[in-house]
Parts: sequence; structure tokens; C-alpha cells
Amino acid sequence: MKKLSVSLSGHQTSISLEKEFIDCLHELANEKKCSVASIISEIDSARNPDTNLSSAIRIWILKEIQNKKTAI
Repeated sequence: MKKLSVSLSGHQTSISLEKEFIDCLHELANEKKCSVASIISEIDSARNPDTNLSSAIRIWILKEIQNKKTAI
């Protein structure tokens, strides 16, 4: 597990994710030409309050990869 520090709604927070997910998050941000923080902010605002942020990020990454496969 690695920690990723980001600012969400003006508050600094730390998210624990496996290195592979952090790497994938950086790759997707590069593809979308946006920052990792902006992606995490979008995920945070769209997630169910009962879902923790790390889990919501993992699910978002999975859906993005699945969407790429269907687009091929």
C-alpha cells in the first residue's frame, strides 16, 4: 500500500491504495489530460457517502478500463 496525498475541497487528505492503482490513476489522468487530484475530486463528489474513497477510486479505475475494452 502507498499513500497518495491530495487536496479535496480545500482540505489535505491522504488516500491509501495499492501501487498498481496509483500508477493506473496517473496513466488515466495523463490520457484525460487532467490532474489526479481533479479525478479524485470528481470521484469523491459522485460517490455514495457509505463507500470509502479508496474503494470508490478502485471501482472508478475498473470501470474506466472496462470501458476502454468495450470501445475497441
